[in-house]
Amino acid sequence: MNWRAVAMALLLAGAVISGWAVWDQRSKDPSLSDLPGQPDYTLEDFEIVALNEQGKESFTLRAPRLERDPAAKTMDIVTPLFLIPAGQDSQGGPWEVRSKTGWMSADGGELRLRGDVVADSTGADGRAVKLASEQLNVFPKTKRATSAVAVTLTQPGLTIHGRELEAHLDSKHVLLQDTKTRYESSAR
Repeated sequence: MNWRAVAMALLLAGAVISGWAVWDQRSKDPSLSDLPGQPDYTLEDFEIVALNEQGKESFTLRAPRLERDPAAKTMDIVTPLFLIPAGQDSQGGPWEVRSKTGWMSADGGELRLRGDVVADSTGADGRAVKLASEQLNVFPKTKRATSAVAVTLTQPGLTIHGRELEAHLDSKHVLLQDTKTRYESSAR
């Protein structure tokens, strides 16, 4: 028998065994399998523009990190900035909403913002409007926001503390329960 044929047979057997070993190890490696709780994709330093059914901007999202849960198709977001445009008949400018963390439903219809939530906009009169809370749920399709915890609404010369927020983002109408209001007139 030729020594080259023996060498080729050994090399071919070695290649087949190593390929099988790699394939077998791949299926056992937890980092390569679909474990529950593992994201199916991650985005870093990104911007997403979500459109509504009419093809118009529903909201824009900017954040340093987003992870998608493949089972629920929801997204967890680190320090998100949501830009929610003013509606056609809205009073004032768009909303900029920031928080420490965010969660987005599979259809993009609900945003749950948690930790140091701040929402800024301008009213119909051009004055700044600011909402601050630890929790805010935003519904971009209906231009609504809700919160069950303490909320502070600030406008120049006016501060309102309350809870149980129900806000219509396009009209800037805000309903709060158990409110305490402080009005400061500007000295002339």
